[in-house]
Amino acid sequence: MNGPRRAAVLGSPIAHSLSPVLHRAAYAELGLDDWSYDRFEVDEAALPGFVGGLDLSWAGLSLTMPLKRAIIPLLDEISPTAASVEAVNTVVLTEDGRRVGDNTDIPGMIAALRERGVEKVESAAVLGAGATASSALAALAVICAGPVTAYVRSRERGDEMRGWGQRLGVDVRIADWAEGARALEAPLVIATTPAGTTDSVAADVPQHPGILFDVLYEPWPTPLASAWSARSGTVVGGLDLLVHQALLQVEQMTGRSPAPLAAMRQAGEAAIAAR
Repeated sequence: MNGPRRAAVLGSPIAHSLSPVLHRAAYAELGLDDWSYDRFEVDEAALPGFVGGLDLSWAGLSLTMPLKRAIIPLLDEISPTAASVEAVNTVVLTEDGRRVGDNTDIPGMIAALRERGVEKVESAAVLGAGATASSALAALAVICAGPVTAYVRSRERGDEMRGWGQRLGVDVRIADWAEGARALEAPLVIATTPAGTTDSVAADVPQHPGILFDVLYEPWPTPLASAWSARSGTVVGGLDLLVHQALLQVEQMTGRSPAPLAAMRQAGEAAIAAR
């Protein structure tokens, strides 16, 4: 389609989102001067009206919480990746008006780990059991050869994680959150919890840690990430995930590949430093 193109990130709350910074950096690097990317405060109740009002100038949407599942009934099609975790973070609006949903969090996690040389692990631990934890399990279905232990706060959360494991083909074992320090012995630890939640185990980082993937990017580094780095462990951060999933979104929405990873990461780092 000729003429200006639009894209945006939707969610609630949304003011903190770095997506506009990353996507605009990509557009600038790719010479897409007539593309714009904005953010809109949209909750579940307002989502159908917002999506229904989009015209053909729109190329795509990024979705954050609480919209990753709410968007699904409004779509014409979703990818197998998105269907595997019942979560869509990317919508591509085609020239014939179709809405196609995908999940770039999962391949984004895999790409962020591979960038640090992590191709396969024998086992892993996941701290937490929310929406990001299910995406982590989907990523681990690709890179983890053995069992995954999920550290959770309740039996209900444990049942959910076990169910996701069965669906994704991952051998999930459940442990109590109170035993979270044991998770740090795993070759790969994925922390999917809100800020401050893992601070209590930062003092328990082993002498020779493996790989930590902490999905937070603000505040950064977290106490756990700092302690991990201090013992020379490999740390993958939330900005790594954010940049890699956004890169895939840019490629899908614009049809241009490869998207400029370095420029997007630099823009994200600068935005975080300025806050």
